[in-house]
Amino acid sequence: MVTRMKVLVTGGTGVVGRAAVSALVERGHEVRLLSRHARRDAEQWGDAVESWTGDVARDEGLAGCADGCDAVLHVVGVVAAPAGGPTIEEINVEGTQRMLREAIAAGTAPKFVFVSSLGADRGESDYHRSKRQAEALVREYPGEWVIVRPGNVYGPGDDEISLLLRMVRTLPVIPVIGGGDARFQPIYAGDLAKALALAVERKDVVGRALDVAGLEQTSQNDLLDQFARITNREPARVGVPEFLTSIGISIAERVGVPVPFHEAQLTMLREGNSIPADRVNALTEVFGITPTPLDEGLRILADALPEALPSQGVGALKRKQFWADIAGTVHTPESLFALFRQRFAELVPGALMDVDAEPDTPSLLEEGATLTMALPLRGNVQVRVEEITDRRATLCTLAGHPLTGAVRFICEDRGDDVRFQVEVYDRPATLVDHLMMRPFGEMLQSSAWNAVIENVVSASGGRARNGIEHEEATLDADQSERIDEWLRDLVNEQRRTSTSEQPGFTRETRADL
Repeated sequence: MVTRMKVLVTGGTGVVGRAAVSALVERGHEVRLLSRHARRDAEQWGDAVESWTGDVARDEGLAGCADGCDAVLHVVGVVAAPAGGPTIEEINVEGTQRMLREAIAAGTAPKFVFVSSLGADRGESDYHRSKRQAEALVREYPGEWVIVRPGNVYGPGDDEISLLLRMVRTLPVIPVIGGGDARFQPIYAGDLAKALALAVERKDVVGRALDVAGLEQTSQNDLLDQFARITNREPARVGVPEFLTSIGISIAERVGVPVPFHEAQLTMLREGNSIPADRVNALTEVFGITPTPLDEGLRILADALPEALPSQGVGALKRKQFWADIAGTVHTPESLFALFRQRFAELVPGALMDVDAEPDTPSLLEEGATLTMALPLRGNVQVRVEEITDRRATLCTLAGHPLTGAVRFICEDRGDDVRFQVEVYDRPATLVDHLMMRPFGEMLQSSAWNAVIENVVSASGGRARNGIEHEEATLDADQSERIDEWLRDLVNEQRRTSTSEQPGFTRETRADL
């Protein structure tokens, strides 16, 4: 039987932190989450997680954060320093030193579990050097310590494999680095989370540095092949020499364009980011965890990308409403909405939003479902059904969509009529999307929602008394914040009620391809 522990976890916003907190909670532990926006970040776990607002790169706010804890799980770390923010050394090295200091100050010498990186003991990237320096600090800790070195971690919102998936879905051409055949050994976030929870609990791993990874090695070309089968899209591949890739990455990072491999990751690929043949994979040999097969993990990932809330976009947040008051229909609001839910794929115009864009994806409006659709000029994008009642449904856009925000479908009484309404809250996801929305996107969006309403009116057997009506408004800062809070609450409630068996993921695996 596992003894209940109180565990301080640094960083619950990244793919590793979210999965680790979920794993600890599922195993009955009490978790205190330390992050810059801890109160907001902890909401996705409800009362199961206590929040502590702080930043490992700063002294302010950290004092006492480890008090009363049996263990500290230090997850926070960056591969590339954020623009205009603290350096890699300030986060990865000095941040670790601060957390060690807090663990010592707690007086009870809580166990210290440090998340390092596969190859940190030998790699020459800035990231690996920073992790190696941090490991040296951890080894001097006077209490119990464990170092866990995971391979490339993939899960909802990771900066490499998730981003590569989004690029396959949305780009006509993919740059392939140095031939695309450099091998690395990734690990599914749910598997790493289980290993971290065991590292917190078990005494037999104290004082050890443990390599953990999946069983399979892969490459950029292999991932592109697998994503092509999952998404039914196969963009052209253009080989880019590594020295040109380095220049391109530097430029992209300066202007804020996301790239699937940073400079440090290129160096790690050159060095071979895999467990050496003379070392054991602690995931299986020490922790006894059966790794998730790569093809299964990628299929889970395909429907598990995180929501893109309005606050993550650029420009003004807009509210757009399209509706028709339907006269002469036999339907009630409830029966019309039930019809809309069941015939969603048929009622949405395929030329503007093809909901059958990828194999084995749902086409019905069901709570928690992730819907994939093809948009003109954009490729495949996704939305998730966050809530559904007998008269309405709210869907949020996911990472990779050109818009951040939500769409609601609503049926309600209007005297003797039944109103069917589409309500949209959105802002462009990136500056590029902002520029494209002006000439093309807004026109296509309006055409799509008008077509949906026309199809619903036709299916209802009635007629639109006043035709299709439209209203648009730009929301001010206070209104935008309220919309963001409302959607965040919906997303967190959906995460809390998820029935997924894998920590860190909230969607079921797609059917075998």
